[in-house]
Amino acid sequence: MERDELAAWLRLSLTPGVGNASARKLLAVFGLPDAVFSQSTTALLQVVHAGQAAALRAEPPELAALLELTWAWLQEAGEAGAMRHIVVLGDPDYPASLLSMEDPPLLLYLLGAGKFRSNHDQAVSNQGSPASNLIANSLLHSIAVVGSRNPTPQGAANARHFSKALAQAGLTVVSGLALGVDGAAHEGALDSLTPGSHQLATVAVVGTGLDRVYPKDHRELAHRIAQNGLIVSEYPLGTPPLAANFPKRNRIIAGLAQGTLVIEAALKSGSLITARLTADQGKDVFAIPGSIHSTQARGCHALIKQGAKLVESAQDVLEELKLDSSVGSAIESVTDNARDAKAEGLLGAEDELLHALGFDPVGLDALQARCGVDTANLQAQLMGLELDGLVARLPGGLFQRVAQA
Repeated sequence: MERDELAAWLRLSLTPGVGNASARKLLAVFGLPDAVFSQSTTALLQVVHAGQAAALRAEPPELAALLELTWAWLQEAGEAGAMRHIVVLGDPDYPASLLSMEDPPLLLYLLGAGKFRSNHDQAVSNQGSPASNLIANSLLHSIAVVGSRNPTPQGAANARHFSKALAQAGLTVVSGLALGVDGAAHEGALDSLTPGSHQLATVAVVGTGLDRVYPKDHRELAHRIAQNGLIVSEYPLGTPPLAANFPKRNRIIAGLAQGTLVIEAALKSGSLITARLTADQGKDVFAIPGSIHSTQARGCHALIKQGAKLVESAQDVLEELKLDSSVGSAIESVTDNARDAKAEGLLGAEDELLHALGFDPVGLDALQARCGVDTANLQAQLMGLELDGLVARLPGGLFQRVAQA
């Protein structure tokens, strides 16, 4: 993209009072943004109202600084494997799946080793020749994995193991880089990669400018994604983590994926917004059930009541999407039976304590009443299980069994 073209797109996106819907109308009538700005007020009034027409005739005061910042960002050499791109509405590399959304973004800022494959790239790839040195992916096989920012230990483990299994099966895992389930999903997808892999394992859709990392705790994770996947934002560089931006970016998460898997969610959460947007787009919603006593499971249970597919393993998702796994035993089941078998093989005498724990959080006194073990021995056994990753210690003196593949 040339500097003048970038300036016109940035100006259109910055014009006050002209949102995505009005901008799309203007582009449909006049063509590219530079053509929009060359129109007379009379011509503009045929498409937008007077206030918008007046705003389009005046250059936004912040344009020059943003153009300078964005152009420098595009020219700057990124970390090893991390490239910078901007794709605009109508660009051959603009994700086709977003075009069917009610409110597709005008611009997408991309940072990473990946790109969205255009029709031309797809044709070249089909002929056996790589279209570029980037990881190209048309997102024909993709799944959004979302959930609580404060998951239970079981929820975080589910997010990581499901995402790893789904990525191993060839799906791109799309999430939002938030704390909790999002971060675990990205990590699981990255864990699936093997040396020399050219798969776009994960895409992070963020609610800030790409010159910022939010939350700061995910700085290292963001760098890993940039080197092995793709980070996407519709927001200009310098945009801080404003609360209103995160629910809005959820429509892009839903739009990029074939379906959405909700790991854990409260009844009022951003994850349910993503699930609703997914359903509105006619795509599949999947949910993992949890304990009836857990507030973090109530959102998933509500989704299941509304018709979401209940899933117990990654294979359930693949079958619903009509995708055959080519990795066979690499698909990691997270069913209780799988963990039971592992626990029995590893723990011997402690499997009775695991059975007494169940999968709901439980206090020390209640657990002692269930299994009849004295306090000292019970605490020692719990410590051993905790070190083995089979039990998690929760706030309030509670313990919870963790099922993993």
